[in-house]
Amino acid sequence: MGGRPVPTQTTRTTPHEELARRLTGIGAVKRELARNLPADCPPGTAAVLTVLDRHGEMRLSRLADLMAVDISVTSRHVTHITARGWIEREPDPGDGRCRILRLTPAGRALLTEIGARYSAALERALHDWSAQDIDVLNTLLARLRSSF
Repeated sequence: MGGRPVPTQTTRTTPHEELARRLTGIGAVKRELARNLPADCPPGTAAVLTVLDRHGEMRLSRLADLMAVDISVTSRHVTHITARGWIEREPDPGDGRCRILRLTPAGRALLTEIGARYSAALERALHDWSAQDIDVLNTLLARLRSSF
């Protein structure tokens, strides 16, 4: 009964293992930000609009590639967005069987609204962070993204 205490083993993690664990928390941040989206604009819709804004007009196949999702999923998002007037589908001059997707003024206005909502949510969540800390985070996130 008076045996030796069992030593506790501490697990040491590498910085990369710790980073992998921390990055899983980004999903929680993204879900919280998604709660700020307009009711008729789910996260997939916002992602399509953002990709079109960043990369300009394109075919559905290119959009699916950039989003790294199946073309059938992308097509459903495009149908939803087109019905709301946020993008338009025009015949591709190089291939009449294909369509070119482009943002409409209403789509750009929605992106402006989404940006304002996200910024306000981040301001609320990070109200006690210094401007320098936010700058460092922005720099490191951009660097992380460019590494991939």
